[in-house]
Amino acid sequence: MPVLVGVVVLMVLLQIPLALACCSVVLAALSAPRRRHGRVRRRYARVGAASAAAGLAVLAFAASSTAEDQHYDDFGSAMTALAAMAGGGLLVLGLGPAVPWLLGLLGRQAARLPSPFRPAARHLAAGTVRAALAVTTTVTATAIAVTVTIVSAATTAQDRARYVPEAVPGALVVGEFGPAEVASVRAAVEQRLPGVPVVERGLPRERVSVELDSSSVSAPFVGDQALLRYLTGAPPARYDEGVVVVVTADGENSGSVRIRRDSSDPGGSPSYATFPAVTVRPADPRIHEVFVPAKIMHDLGIAVDPLELIIDPAVHRATQADQERLEGRLGEAFSVGLEQDFQASTWWLFPVGTLMFIALLGALAAMRWAGSDRVLRRIAGGSAATLRLLAASRAVLGAACGSVMGTVAGCVTGLLLRWPMTTSSGWEAPPRAPFETPWGWIAVLAALPVLAAAIVALACPSGLAPAGLGANRGKA
Repeated sequence: MPVLVGVVVLMVLLQIPLALACCSVVLAALSAPRRRHGRVRRRYARVGAASAAAGLAVLAFAASSTAEDQHYDDFGSAMTALAAMAGGGLLVLGLGPAVPWLLGLLGRQAARLPSPFRPAARHLAAGTVRAALAVTTTVTATAIAVTVTIVSAATTAQDRARYVPEAVPGALVVGEFGPAEVASVRAAVEQRLPGVPVVERGLPRERVSVELDSSSVSAPFVGDQALLRYLTGAPPARYDEGVVVVVTADGENSGSVRIRRDSSDPGGSPSYATFPAVTVRPADPRIHEVFVPAKIMHDLGIAVDPLELIIDPAVHRATQADQERLEGRLGEAFSVGLEQDFQASTWWLFPVGTLMFIALLGALAAMRWAGSDRVLRRIAGGSAATLRLLAASRAVLGAACGSVMGTVAGCVTGLLLRWPMTTSSGWEAPPRAPFETPWGWIAVLAALPVLAAAIVALACPSGLAPAGLGANRGKA
């Protein structure tokens, strides 16, 4: 129950930054002038400036306080991340009054723009509240989309750097069976994958650990030569049933290891046995394991039970279909896992796509609500080509105002937010991976509303902006 309550509270708190960002539309409507050639209301402009400054300060503080590669408390880092997201929401909220100010500036400086954009600038400025609402919608949606894209790229890079495979990449591993079930499980594997060798990994029945020079391995790989080949990716150059093999890319070579065997008596002391050891490189450089030949355990009088059945990827490259066939044959009582290495999450594509659709709607609404269609038709002088050009100019200018402001705000928020979003709660915190800023995706997100608005305006101006050109011709 406490965990469920914590999840609910966290989900509620996550809505605060989104709500703050969305309120920028309301602030834009309140600050927009109520008449043509009016000025932005100073009271709301001051509120917007204070909100943006506070949000930027919170983001900067959260980024600076989480810039070190060290252990961060779970609760503290979560609260810092939430505060940083709230700061991003405040920053976007403060852009609300900036939109009508920008539209008014464009209207006053329309004479300096290229001729097709002059009517568009004047009409956007004359649209006052409705035009400000539409453009601010594009700003907010674009800013959130860019922020999500930058943060997801940073967290993906960090997750990739921290990822440690549970098996050799490409291996199919079947586990969670008892000694009495190993024969039936092996038969099922051989039936679904005929002719494919099956490697068996054993588990000592007693508590056994292998002590190296600087570390201890409590779950060594116990088996035969086929298991060692699985770990190294190639047939071993030299295999000795009395030699322990340290499989690592670190280059450790102690020459010998100690095998610790804990006493079954509560007050008994452990016993030790020393064996020669060699070091070989693994099939994957992230693997650090110790291979103990089954004969060593037998000589120590330690019984070994089957732990896993493995399909070596060096012998047979298993597929998702192989995993599904085995799962269907074995059922849910056993685990069947295919190690596919790190798989980047694509969860962010759906919300970003939804946000860009909203940004496009805002750009089209700005085209529709910016001034009078009748004025636009009069300027066109009955020319369909001129009408399309003017409609496209209005769409492009409104979309550009929203996408440029939104992209800048999203870049500032995302680049600062990625620090608190990639903290580590481990005591041995790994260094952060180099952040990969997805500039290509950001460019696409910035250009998409502009391009889409221009295409729609050129394709169908009569339906989305200056309606009724054909009807006017008929009346004429």
